[in-house]
Amino acid sequence: MKKLIIVRHAKSSWKHNVIDHERPLNERGFKDADLVSENLKGSGLKVDLVLSSDAMRAETTSDIFISNLNIDESIVHLNHDLYDFSGSHLIEVIKSCDDSVDTLMVFGHNHAITAFVNTYGSIIIDNVPTSGVVVIEFDIVNWKNLNQGKTIQTLFPRDLK
Repeated sequence: MKKLIIVRHAKSSWKHNVIDHERPLNERGFKDADLVSENLKGSGLKVDLVLSSDAMRAETTSDIFISNLNIDESIVHLNHDLYDFSGSHLIEVIKSCDDSVDTLMVFGHNHAITAFVNTYGSIIIDNVPTSGVVVIEFDIVNWKNLNQGKTIQTLFPRDLK
């Protein structure tokens, strides 16, 4: 059994004159990431590996979750392939994970996140919002055999306000 915790980066700011990859979070982004990750703390997740897009907004979101969930930073890795909007790289990154990883946490971007959870999860979600978390369980031994899973949890900022 494998478990994937997939997180869309928090709300980013358009105020700064920077390239897309370098856009920072805005105030709401910081608050929502903190709110969702603090709430997730109570679910007793044991994460084996954290992968995040290396875009500023995804990396900052992952930093907030890692801090609030007390995740060991040695299991956290930035991956440029997760700076992906179509989802093809996202799927390949997940499928290439070592099979010793039972619980994987991934921070990425839309449209890739929503497309992934609708393809591999068991419920349709119109749009995974910023700071949104979807947890999917897969009845597989090897990540490379990724197939239809069961969506076991969704946690969105609007559910907590």
